Amino acid sequence: MARTLFTNAKIFDGTSTAAAEGQVVVEDGRITEVGSGLDGDTVIDLRGRTLLPGLFDCHTHVMVSHVNMFALLQTPFSMAFYEAERNLRSTLAAGITSVRDAGGADLGVKTAVDTGMIAGPRMQISLSMLSQTGGHGDDWMPSGAHLPLFAVHPGRPATIVDGPEEMRRKVRELIRMGADVIKVATSGGVLSPRDDPRHAHFTPEELAVLVETAAGLGRFVMAHAQATDGIKNAIRAGIRSIEHGIFLDDEAIDLMLGNGTFLVPTLVAPNGVIKAAEAGAAIPEASVRKAREVVEIHRDAFARAVAAGVKVAMGTDSGVTPHGENLDELALMATGGMKPWEVLQATTRVAAECLGVEADRGTIAEGKRADLVVLSGDPFDFVGFRDRVAAVYLDGKLVVGGV
Repeated sequence: MARTLFTNAKIFDGTSTAAAEGQVVVEDGRITEVGSGLDGDTVIDLRGRTLLPGLFDCHTHVMVSHVNMFALLQTPFSMAFYEAERNLRSTLAAGITSVRDAGGADLGVKTAVDTGMIAGPRMQISLSMLSQTGGHGDDWMPSGAHLPLFAVHPGRPATIVDGPEEMRRKVRELIRMGADVIKVATSGGVLSPRDDPRHAHFTPEELAVLVETAAGLGRFVMAHAQATDGIKNAIRAGIRSIEHGIFLDDEAIDLMLGNGTFLVPTLVAPNGVIKAAEAGAAIPEASVRKAREVVEIHRDAFARAVAAGVKVAMGTDSGVTPHGENLDELALMATGGMKPWEVLQATTRVAAECLGVEADRGTIAEGKRADLVVLSGDPFDFVGFRDRVAAVYLDGKLVVGGV
């Protein structure tokens, strides 16, 4: 069996605090050796660059490229699938080899990637977000019209639910239709017009049924959770990850530590809404106002969570911000108090743990998939990080760039 040797490299393996000189051997898509003095049938000289595990983004929306509501109204339904192909390619080119899509992508999109029909990172999909009536995922507008960000179709169900039994049935339906993970809104949000990010959504009873049903079918749950009480309800119910976490308080942070809950902060998202509005996007004024109100609160909550030792997994909410610019999140994470190696661990090993795929990827180690990123320059300098991605490999095969 052919052996590919990556040599003359600095290696950041996803667990360490520094990059160290080393070599990696790949056979049949897997890492078989890590060390020095190794050999191979094919030699790839990295010329002193850094070899990283494939990067993760735990919160994307590959089916949308912007949040300009009027423009979305003018866009043919099927265009979203073609946009997904472009967005997935842009994401992969940034060195993101695994994503968790937080709403929009269906089983067909994932299957197209899995079969090699289109280029993109490995995907976990949630299809659509569970929301209560009047919640963050309710597409009712003050005019009385409905404006769904993700239209219902045979591969993506309606997900407005009220009460434990509706919740149980809808979780089963989502899994039947291909959901790898279940997403729920346990609070209001920024882009929805008639709810408040500070208000909790769903009762503890509804969330308990959600988690029980999902767990029984082997699925984790991720929670859009901005409100303090919505965050706490999600943690107490056993939800695996808190997305955004804007109004975290000390009690919520303690609960996350006690339950091993992950935080996926998406620090770039509120600024993305503001920048889009400033550039002329037709975003409701109420949404822009909410985005402005939460930016500093969000940053402060993140910094306190980091200082306390909460497990952080990188996620961006891309779609709200441009795909391909995912790695802008890394500098914000560092500014929020994470050490540079912690930022990279959050984007590799910890993210893989959040998605439950740590046995397969997330670190450079024997037996893991050879999803690898070659980076020029200092791996702990996050300014211009995306522009320094020189090559991307999936299963040891070059898919972007080259060295």
